[in-house]
Amino acid sequence: MRMRIKGFLIRSVFSAGSVALALSMLAATAAAAGDEYSRQQELVDKARLTFEKFAADPMKGWRPSEAKNVKALFIVPQLLKGAFGLGAGGGSGVLLVRDEATGEWSQPAFYTLGALSFGLQVGGDASEMVLVVKKTGAVDSFYTSSFKLGGDANVAAGGAGVGIKGWTRLTFGGGMVGYLVSQGLFAGASAEGAVVAVSGRSNEAYYGQGIRPTDILVTRTAGNPGAEGLRAAVAGAMK
Repeated sequence: MRMRIKGFLIRSVFSAGSVALALSMLAATAAAAGDEYSRQQELVDKARLTFEKFAADPMKGWRPSEAKNVKALFIVPQLLKGAFGLGAGGGSGVLLVRDEATGEWSQPAFYTLGALSFGLQVGGDASEMVLVVKKTGAVDSFYTSSFKLGGDANVAAGGAGVGIKGWTRLTFGGGMVGYLVSQGLFAGASAEGAVVAVSGRSNEAYYGQGIRPTDILVTRTAGNPGAEGLRAAVAGAMK
C-alpha cells in the first residue's frame, strides 16, 4: 500500500511539475510575442515619421504631381551600415500598396532590405529610405518571398556630399526610385545585390499567425489599428 501511495505521490508531483513547466513556457512565449509586436509597432511609427519628413521636404527631388502615379511605397526608417555584412547596409521596412480601383492605401506589410552597399560616409552610418514604386509589375515583385533590386542605383539628384537636410535620388530598374537621406555625408550608394525579403515573423507578430503579404496588400483581410497613423499620413500626401 505504501509503495502504491508513494508511487501515486511521485506521479502527482511529476504531473504538477510538468504543468508548472508548461505554464512557464507559455508565459515566456507570450512575453516574447508581446516584445515582437512592440518592435513592429515601433517600426510602423518610425516609418510614419520618415515618410512625413520625406513628404514635407521640398528638396527631395520629385514633384507632388507625381504622387497620383505611385503604386506602392516601401519605407525603411533605419538602414544601418554593416548590419548585413562588412561595407553593406540593411534594415527593416514596411510596404503599403494603393488599390488601383479605390485609391485606398493598404495596411503595411513587413520586409527586410539587405546588402545595400554604401559609398564613402562621413559623420554617421544611419540612413532612411523611401522607395517609390511606379509600376504594377514592380509591386508584384513584393509578393514573392524575396527578390533583388535590379542593377546599380544611379545617384540622380543631390549628388555626392548630400547631408542630413537633403535626399539623394537613387534610380533603380523596374519602375522603382529610391530616396535616401543619411545622418551625415555620403558619396552615393549601390543596389547591386540588394535583396528585399518578406519578414514572415514580423507580419505574424503584427497581424496574427499564418498571415501572408497578399492577405495584407491584396485581399486586405488583415488589419491593425496601430497602423492608421501611417496610412493617414500616406493617404494625405499621395493624392
